[in-house]
Amino acid sequence: MNDTHELVITRIFDAPRALVYRAFTDPDQIAAWFGPVGWSVPRDSVEVDLRVGGKQRFTMVNDEDATQNSPVTATFTEVVENELLVGEEIADNIPGLPAGTRFSLRLEFHDEDGKTRLVLRQGPYTAEVEGMAREGWGSSFTKLDALLAG
Repeated sequence: MNDTHELVITRIFDAPRALVYRAFTDPDQIAAWFGPVGWSVPRDSVEVDLRVGGKQRFTMVNDEDATQNSPVTATFTEVVENELLVGEEIADNIPGLPAGTRFSLRLEFHDEDGKTRLVLRQGPYTAEVEGMAREGWGSSFTKLDALLAG
């Protein structure tokens, strides 16, 4: 039995594709929206080297207990400005994933009548972790909606 799942989320953002892409690549914007509600990303933890082989690093910190944190380090494997971001991450301090687990994230940005259709693919995960990741992205995207509306 194969217990690995790929998380797939398709979502429309009410903003042009270049603005949504920038929200995923600009350190100031990542700090402003990334992480589920109740978690923050300190700006001084964000580094983005936006090129194939470059790294993206940041730390999500629980708003009520700063000892709860989740560092993220990913390596870009594909970068097409305003169209595509693909990266690979090694799990470290992610609940439900053994340390050293490799997973990928693919973000496709599509024009949709002046809005942006984002297609996110992430995994492989167990069913439990896939559910937690889906919930986390959904919560994060409410914060991204607010940033894009501002």
